[in-house]
Amino acid sequence: MVSRYTCICLALALLAAASAQQLTTPQGVHVLKNKSFDDSDRARKEILDLYKDLRVTDVVDGMDLVGLQDIGLMDNDIRPLWRDVDNFTHRFVGFAITVRHVSTDVRVGQNSFPDLAGFQKFKSEQYKRAPDAWMAAARPGDVAVIDASGVFETGFIGSNNSLGWAEKGVIGVVTNAGARDTDEIIKVKRIPVYCKDAYSTRGVRPGRLIAESYNFPVSVAGVAVYPGDVIVADGDGVVVVPRERALEVGRLAREINEGDEKSRGQRFRRLGIPPDRTVK
Repeated sequence: MVSRYTCICLALALLAAASAQQLTTPQGVHVLKNKSFDDSDRARKEILDLYKDLRVTDVVDGMDLVGLQDIGLMDNDIRPLWRDVDNFTHRFVGFAITVRHVSTDVRVGQNSFPDLAGFQKFKSEQYKRAPDAWMAAARPGDVAVIDASGVFETGFIGSNNSLGWAEKGVIGVVTNAGARDTDEIIKVKRIPVYCKDAYSTRGVRPGRLIAESYNFPVSVAGVAVYPGDVIVADGDGVVVVPRERALEVGRLAREINEGDEKSRGQRFRRLGIPPDRTVK
């Protein structure tokens, strides 16, 4: 017959086991909230028409005039991977879709697996933790602004997936890391890539980074970028215009640009330089 003492001990043991199995998932909070704005096709077209052919410097000057001096100007080590000085196809203006990656929490090394199949399985599993999930929200005219969180030797922008982004209508990429397969990206010139020092990051994603989030504020090259902000990029770098100030800044930048084009056009004629698309 089981004693009362034994029963009590068993009950306590069961309670202890049940308590040990309870798991807690911390509840995160995004303190920095996304902004609300008109993202209709009409509103997007109005902004794109206003910013058409504006240079980064025009926009920077417009930002100065509204009290946003250097606020949206990315560090000057963010450079275009390629430049097209004839047709300016490396330039773009579009709307930020923000992406954040973080460092991996797993590593593999020499002899981690007994055979190639083990590594291939690991690679497949880890690729699933680093997808381009943001593509589900991308719209034509969007710019991928990707914060790599200090993971510099991972080529999450490549010759294949970047073409897929272009097929979806994404018009450019800005990141504080780099790209891989750069010869092919430069050769086809289908999607401009602006990255840190215009350098190459060679490794693949598995075992190097994990996709953390998209369409939340990110920090890239010294600038807080919110989803929907206006991104302007050319050979001088990248500037980010807060969406709520886009029309105000754009009108001022347009006035500056038109004055510059007219003045340079006069100098072209006096110097005997054939006029081009950059002057009036």
